[in-house]
Amino acid sequence: MSDNDISIRSIQHYLYCPHRWGLIEIDCAWAENYYVTKSNLMHERVHDTGSYTSKAKKVYTAVSVYNDLPEYRLYGVTDCLEFSSGLYRLVEYKPAKPKSCEYNHDDLMQVFAQKICTDYALKCDCEGYIYYSDIKKRIKLPLHEGYSEYDRELKELLAKMRDYRQRGVIPPIVKGQKCSGCSMKDICMPKLKNSKSLRDSVRELLEKKP
Repeated sequence: MSDNDISIRSIQHYLYCPHRWGLIEIDCAWAENYYVTKSNLMHERVHDTGSYTSKAKKVYTAVSVYNDLPEYRLYGVTDCLEFSSGLYRLVEYKPAKPKSCEYNHDDLMQVFAQKICTDYALKCDCEGYIYYSDIKKRIKLPLHEGYSEYDRELKELLAKMRDYRQRGVIPPIVKGQKCSGCSMKDICMPKLKNSKSLRDSVRELLEKKP
């Protein structure tokens, strides 16, 4: 593994919030909350299942995949990889389905990155799904229909991530970013006790200037 290699999990962090990704990747910061812990526990249960056969379908969990082509240099672990009737299917597990849409675009890109690695490593052309545990249902993703668009987006994304990482620069906070459920909120934006303390701090700094 080289400094140019990027994990699929790291892509997921960047898609959720570039600034949060920078705190984790460049500043080596980390914090967990209820949502992160719940997701981690769910993935642990999936990965601990191991491989098994069900209804003429072979199921593998926690499969390591990679793509070492220069334009990707990607690696990661899939939640679930199914094989039946000569076809591979990726299944990514998520705790809850979005309220306003069938799936989040960030999640689609995560599975697309898994496809790029799986297709390369296994010489196949797999499909992709997201399984939502709250509704116990899987949603098929249009990976083939939008392949060119997603591939271009992924390559641009990887280029940005490598540029930030090589320069050691944390991306700025994106305008309109929703931070209420983020586990890194207190690290990213530590709370001030009150507005008076902020004014006092600024005043003290100004008074210390020669």
